[in-house]
Amino acid sequence: MNIFSYHQASDATSAIALKHAGPAAKYLGGGTNLVDLMRETVEQPETLVDITHLACDIEQRADGSLLIGAAAKNTAVAAHPAVRSNYPLLSRSILAGASAQIRNVATVGGNILQRTRCRYFYDNAARCNKRQPQAGCDALEGFNRYHAILGSSDACVATHPSDMCVALVALDAVVHLQGTAGTRSIPLRDLHRLPGDRPDLETDLQPDELITAIEIPALPFANRSTYRKVRDRASYAFALISVAAALDVNEMGKVRDVRLALGGVAHKPWRALKAEAVLKGQTADTAAFRAAAEAELADAVGLRDNAFKIELAKRTIVAVLDELKGDNA
Repeated sequence: MNIFSYHQASDATSAIALKHAGPAAKYLGGGTNLVDLMRETVEQPETLVDITHLACDIEQRADGSLLIGAAAKNTAVAAHPAVRSNYPLLSRSILAGASAQIRNVATVGGNILQRTRCRYFYDNAARCNKRQPQAGCDALEGFNRYHAILGSSDACVATHPSDMCVALVALDAVVHLQGTAGTRSIPLRDLHRLPGDRPDLETDLQPDELITAIEIPALPFANRSTYRKVRDRASYAFALISVAAALDVNEMGKVRDVRLALGGVAHKPWRALKAEAVLKGQTADTAAFRAAAEAELADAVGLRDNAFKIELAKRTIVAVLDELKGDNA
């Protein structure tokens, strides 16, 4: 049994001070991931700093951007009128994740920082470099149907499990942070790290830093967007492949702008920058969409059980963009 102390923070400053006071302290949001990890003894914090009472407002700004407090519940974000009308891909991505009960307590900040659901990470009897550096990775030769095809390494092939983060990365979301050294902001697509030889270092956060808010910049064509999740079960399953996309087509049928991100493929939410570059200025048709998908997945590497995900990702990208092309007509 792991004995720990519990403190409820009244504001961000007190939360940071409590976290900084103990190196084995953890921030506790909704607890939908951390409590599971504690139950499995993967995480064994000495102190829990409850931050569920911090900023949870969702503010629509005059410039069209959106500021979401890190303690906002996933359900509240998905149901917010500004999200549903201006960023439907975000609402759909949240509703595709977990169950209604979990979404009701899970926070935006916690969703961003949730850890992989790789079965070998959760299994203390398995070798896992993410859980114990230099231990090895049993997923490489084990059951790896759900594992990475992009950006992985010999040290780790785990994927980031979030649906919401895929949509936020497509939307160029910015994460606002506060720590003992002050405040800073970082694009969400730069927050998570690829595994390299240190998969235990999952983000570029400093040890005491706290996510205080997520800002989504105005994107006029984001109202023509969607999120598609391909999974083994119709509900309560993590993505084999997911695609978040927004598409802007001009009156000549050319792609004026596009946002594209993938989930279920990498150690982090994957922004498909190569595909976006290929598409801009091209005729919005199936051939162009396929060429963009081929470019994005050119470096993909499949494992024994997940090589099918490469073609699945390509087809899902094409299907989603074909759907959005119709919305632009």
